[in-house]
Amino acid sequence: MSEENPESEESFDPDMDAEAEMAKAMAEAEAAQVPSSSPSPPTTGVMPASEMDEHMDASLDRILDIPLVISAQLGSAKMLIKELLQLGPGSVVELDKLAGEPLEVLVNEKLVARGEVVMVNEKFGIRLTDVVSQTERVNNLS
Repeated sequence: MSEENPESEESFDPDMDAEAEMAKAMAEAEAAQVPSSSPSPPTTGVMPASEMDEHMDASLDRILDIPLVISAQLGSAKMLIKELLQLGPGSVVELDKLAGEPLEVLVNEKLVARGEVVMVNEKFGIRLTDVVSQTERVNNLS
């Protein structure tokens, strides 16, 4: 019922390891480059600043459109299943935070800031009062 495509078999060889695939891709990329008319300077292993900026911009461009989930945590509580099952309209769940304590701002469930609730055009918002340092954020990744 299904016809096998000989081209797809040729482009994917399960016996070829990742290193060989990379070497093949690099060779194809080099072969596809148009040689410049002026001789290039000898390579020193150090990328010129202009190329480094372009490389960093291209690397950043890859991640700028990744969606992130941002949430604000007012507090939390622990309860038994039987207590959870007894909840109904009008029930009050006591949280571990005191009134007036800052909310925690989480990005993909990781703490990045703290802030206070504000109203913005009849919607809730958060005014950041403290941003977790980059060092702290990296340490909290594990």
